[in-house]
Amino acid sequence: MEETAGNPLYYSCRNCRNPVALHEDLLSKNFLAKSGQAYMFQHAMNIIVGAKEDGQLITGYYTIAKIFCSKCSDEMGWTYVRAFEARDKFKEGKYIVEKAKISNTETNSI
Repeated sequence: MEETAGNPLYYSCRNCRNPVALHEDLLSKNFLAKSGQAYMFQHAMNIIVGAKEDGQLITGYYTIAKIFCSKCSDEMGWTYVRAFEARDKFKEGKYIVEKAKISNTETNSI
């Protein structure tokens, strides 16, 4: 992975090294997923978006769609399609990617 000033230019699928998100699109590292820590991104690339499903998450009720690596089909996380609570509307259209599913060379801030 290429990096600039200690920060990666992008995050890749840990399984196949397919780029899935740019470092500049990282919004937060304070999310939880099945495998533990997860990151929120403004945009994601080289992914396949699965079917929409409604469900209860830790912070509320949402319509989400699972996201998968477009190269190896590994499940990476999800995207928020709809937030039912006004306080969570900022999450709509954002991507949650499990830290365990991505790799990078950043060592100081992860």
